[in-house]
Amino acid sequence: MDHYKVLGLHRTASKAEIKAAFQKLAFQFHPDKHSHSPKVVRDNATLRFKQVSEAYEVLMDDRKRADYNFRSRSTAGTGSYYSQYSYGYARGGSSSYEQRSRHKYGGGGGGGIASKFELVVRILSARSSLLNLGFAAAILGGIVVIDKSGESLWERQNSGKSFEEAMKSIEKAKTYRDDSVKERT
Repeated sequence: MDHYKVLGLHRTASKAEIKAAFQKLAFQFHPDKHSHSPKVVRDNATLRFKQVSEAYEVLMDDRKRADYNFRSRSTAGTGSYYSQYSYGYARGGSSSYEQRSRHKYGGGGGGGIASKFELVVRILSARSSLLNLGFAAAILGGIVVIDKSGESLWERQNSGKSFEEAMKSIEKAKTYRDDSVKERT
C-alpha cells in the first residue's frame, strides 16, 4: 500500500492537496454512508476509509511523512515500512500494537547494519534525546564556567601563591595556634 496512491497524489503533493484528497475520499468511503449497503460493499468501504485515514495521518505529519518517504525509498517494495503505521487491517490479523512493537524492537525485519544505523539516527534525532543532550551540555558548560571562574577568582585574590602553598600556610597557622593554646594551659 502506497499512501500517495491511496490518496491519488504525487510524492510532491502539498498539505492542502493532501487534505483535499482526504476529505473527498473520506466522504466517499465513510462507513456511515454505506451502513445500508451489502456486507461486502460495507467491508470494502470500511477498509478503504481506514487506508485513506492512515495515509492522511502519515502524510500530514512532517516527521511521519519524512520517515515514510525515507523508508519507502530504501525498502523499495518489501513492505517492511507498513508494520509501523498499519492498524491491523493491512497485514493480515496482527494487532496494531504487535506490529508497532515488532517494528520498534526489531522483530520480523532484516536487522542489517543499515537498520541498526537508522535506529541510532532515529534515537539521536528524537526530541527527548535532543532535549536531554541540550540539558547535559548546559550543565557541563555551567560546570566549566564555574571551575574557570573559581580559578580566576583565586588568582585575583591570591596573586603569586598557588593553592597548595596557601593550604600549607593554613596548616602551619593551625599548628602554631594549637601550640600556643597548649602553652597557655
